Amino acid sequence: MRDLFFATRDFRLENGDVLPELRLAYVTHGRLAPDGRNAVLLAHGYTSSHHMVEAGDGAAEGYWGGLVGSGKAIDTDRFFVVSSNMLGSSHGSTGPASIDPRTGRPFGPRFPDISLADIVAAQRALLDSLGIARLAAVAGPSYGGFQAFQWAVSHPDFVAGIVPAISSPRSPGGRDSLYQLVAFLAQDPGWNGGDYYATGGVLETLVRLRVDTLRLYGIEEQLAASHPDPAARDAEIRRRALDWARGFDANALVVLRRANIRFDVEPLLGRVRARVLYVLSRTDRIFPPSLFARVMPRLAAAGVPAESFEIDTDKGHSSGGADAAKWAHVLRRFMESLPG
Repeated sequence: MRDLFFATRDFRLENGDVLPELRLAYVTHGRLAPDGRNAVLLAHGYTSSHHMVEAGDGAAEGYWGGLVGSGKAIDTDRFFVVSSNMLGSSHGSTGPASIDPRTGRPFGPRFPDISLADIVAAQRALLDSLGIARLAAVAGPSYGGFQAFQWAVSHPDFVAGIVPAISSPRSPGGRDSLYQLVAFLAQDPGWNGGDYYATGGVLETLVRLRVDTLRLYGIEEQLAASHPDPAARDAEIRRRALDWARGFDANALVVLRRANIRFDVEPLLGRVRARVLYVLSRTDRIFPPSLFARVMPRLAAAGVPAESFEIDTDKGHSSGGADAAKWAHVLRRFMESLPG
């Protein structure tokens, strides 16, 4: 599906910095109702893209294709679905690899600090430009779940429901995770303090990082049936990692990780007015189901109408899409209960 683009100028960030130009890539599915109130925002994960529904060459493309579409849980015959790329990401939106119009060179390590609130504010500007009066829901996995929670506290009267999947209202990582990422990238002689665009790049370093990430996300379990031979499985993981590394900006990893480690809206859950469907995976090592015991009582204490569901799966952090059939019925019921 062909990308669409939203652009605006002089976008003010939460910290007071101003981006001279802001561009967001996005795709849509379905039609916007005349009253502008049947829209659903899909928010993607940390290292993936806004192509969450339609299949493509990338390993994460089509990740939610089993959940979104005509007659599916998020039914595009009823809902107008906007799948937006994140500010700071690597798939057509303004990020560190973008040209700074003030210098004529890529921002690189000079890209301003952004927050989850900034990412959501950019999406709000996009939705306003499309004539969306209110969101029926914001839904997404992992980093997309962060965005769903942030939407619910930043714009409580604009969102009827949120579906944070395999996620949390606060980051699981501290500053050490940022330092470790930067130190890992700095081992590459081409890194050059982040100004690597003219030094040959850091491709192999990104491949190694991606292989480790895919294994953490549960890729071994996903490929066990289709690639029973360990050598063939390793080769497929390497192929997927290489495909990803060729298209993702290393500085975007740093920018989004920095925003991630500061993310914490747990103290703000009292602002939430949206209905919540909170979904976790039995085997996820990043957002384990033990989070239910911390988050659900906080939502209940705030009077938020919330329900939870645990996916019974062996596919770990990737199970929201990889085992979509195991929770699609719950998502369908939740979506049918929302206005729009």
